[in-house]
Amino acid sequence: MATLLRLAGITVLVTGLAACEPPVDRPAQTAGATGQAPQWAGPVEHEAASFTVLTGGTPIGAVQVTPQENGYAIFYEFRNNGRGPTFNESVILDGHGLPVHWSIEGATTFGNAVDELFHLEDGRAFWRDTTGETGMDVTGRAIYAPQNSSPYSLAITARALMAADGNVLAAIPGGEVRMEEIERLTVSNGSDTREITSWALSGLGLNPTYFLMDGEAFFGVISPSFAVLAEGFEGEDERLRALAAEYGASRFEAIQSRVAHEFDGPVRVRNVRVFDPLAEALGEPVSVVVEGNRIAAIDPLEVPSRAGEVEIDGGGGSLLPGLFEMHAHMGEASAFLNIAAGITSARDMGNNNAVLDQLVDNIEAGRVAGPRLYRSAFIEGRSPFNSNNGVVVESEEEAVQAVHDYADRGGFHQIKIYNSMRPEWIPAVIAAARERGLRVTGHIPAFTNADAMIEAGYDEIVHINQLMLGWVLESDEDTRTLLRLTALQRLPVLDLDSPNVQATIDAMVERGVAIDPTFAIHEQLLLSRNGEVFAGAADYVDHMPVAVQRGARSAMSAINSEEEDAAYRGAFEQIRQMLQIMRERGIAMVPGTDLGGSFAYHRELELYQQIGMEPAEILGWASHGMAEYLGVDGELGRIEPGYLADFFLVPGDPTQDLRDIKTISMVVADGRVYFPSEIYPEFGIRPFTGVPEMRAVE
Repeated sequence: MATLLRLAGITVLVTGLAACEPPVDRPAQTAGATGQAPQWAGPVEHEAASFTVLTGGTPIGAVQVTPQENGYAIFYEFRNNGRGPTFNESVILDGHGLPVHWSIEGATTFGNAVDELFHLEDGRAFWRDTTGETGMDVTGRAIYAPQNSSPYSLAITARALMAADGNVLAAIPGGEVRMEEIERLTVSNGSDTREITSWALSGLGLNPTYFLMDGEAFFGVISPSFAVLAEGFEGEDERLRALAAEYGASRFEAIQSRVAHEFDGPVRVRNVRVFDPLAEALGEPVSVVVEGNRIAAIDPLEVPSRAGEVEIDGGGGSLLPGLFEMHAHMGEASAFLNIAAGITSARDMGNNNAVLDQLVDNIEAGRVAGPRLYRSAFIEGRSPFNSNNGVVVESEEEAVQAVHDYADRGGFHQIKIYNSMRPEWIPAVIAAARERGLRVTGHIPAFTNADAMIEAGYDEIVHINQLMLGWVLESDEDTRTLLRLTALQRLPVLDLDSPNVQATIDAMVERGVAIDPTFAIHEQLLLSRNGEVFAGAADYVDHMPVAVQRGARSAMSAINSEEEDAAYRGAFEQIRQMLQIMRERGIAMVPGTDLGGSFAYHRELELYQQIGMEPAEILGWASHGMAEYLGVDGELGRIEPGYLADFFLVPGDPTQDLRDIKTISMVVADGRVYFPSEIYPEFGIRPFTGVPEMRAVE
């Protein structure tokens, strides 16, 4: 019932409804699961017809709802950062408020075509979505959980659940969907005051969706950085998003109380082989002792456990330093899931600053699990296509002032420049960053290229496509739109040995400019296809909730012909070859996903084997190498006495088979002990391995 949607660098849950069946004409009246044809009761009288979509308080789109004779027509669209979904929907409901016919057309955020259809008749459901066409017999009441849809699907689902026993219904294609009341609220726009109720919808995705109802009338959906609210009540956005943050914090604090293990005395992890990232090898079996949040000792295996210690049996497995996700846009759910994946440090590359402030506070206080966060000061220029993260500026003076404001505030190690910044502002911005001791990274702004940004003083370029597009685009082409993705079709004809390509690479080598390639997201963007599990998800997809499984079988991009299919596949091969060239030339790379980390980060590391890196080399690079890159290698990136206790345990040997890092049995983060097999069920994920034996030593 919920699909993951990327907004302004934050992953939020927005309910999606999608459908399918062999093509049929829309019936005026259709039989439900019982074989009868009860009539829909009609629309809720006081429900709004239009809803405003906002991110961080900025309007970016709308949901428009038109009642029809036996259901609704719905239009949903927003644009943020030059992209967003567009859906046209038509839904027919039976007398129980359950959809018996649902059609959805349009496109997803990255352009994949949506042509979905659901139909229920005589106890048989049929549906078509991007994963294919299928059907199932339905007995009793059940509600379809679409793959893609507008937030108004929450209204349809909520009203059906209100009429169901225990506010729970079986879901099609599987599982169940449920809603739980949170609290009653009063909202006002100055002339109109409403009494509304906040609810949590859950069942098929990784997290609940928080939404608002005015009785049976839909009022909106809220998250810490994203909201959809009844037109006229946009002034309540900040307060309601703050409530969503509180709801999430309460949920994640409760999870933390169940899964975080903190001990009064030392913890001894017995019988483990410690990975040395400098030697790129595993050592002989030892015991690692943690006191507080530091590694106190590494003892020979024959040293007995001492009274007062907690002993954890490592079973002869591999103990590795915590990994660094270098391209995150961190939220509470991804923070937890990154810890479960052995990622104990992350570089946030742009966020809603207030939302991230609260998350950092909660992680540092131990209220929620999450990596140590190294923050980027996100600066964007105002345009019709701008992102709404960080600080949005309208002049060179404002951009320079933003650098100083970030530096005065503290806690940021670099600035990140984004797409709509004017190229002529960049030298002054970089000069201000240098003055304040901040590194500079970023996208390549529209209407310039990597050569100009290298000359201006970039320390790092974000995304391999941002670099390579400069070799295939015309100077007047606008990369603030999806062109920065679709133009990758031009890469197969690019000669990587050509003078202009080599000149850019030479400049990066000479000036020490690094690359943040985000390899995994380019694989998904260029190689995922409708109806096929994309390669990066193959090892874990069967463990995931239904909505995530469906998403793993959907393309990210629109692939409209065999020629486009071949062009995108060729583009990925060009990217692979370019990264191999850059590695051979000694250009520094950092591993990051822009996909939330966690399982995607494991795939990110796997992909570097395709450019000649060995598993042990990758593990050392992703731990100690990134600690060194960030200047924190004096206490992170190694398992040594005195270092911070950030490491993880796998039963196998990932120095021989990197896929073994996907079966993590224990993570220690800042001295707290976590067992992923206890974390994953909290998100509807089936665990991958067991929990090590643990005992208190008398």
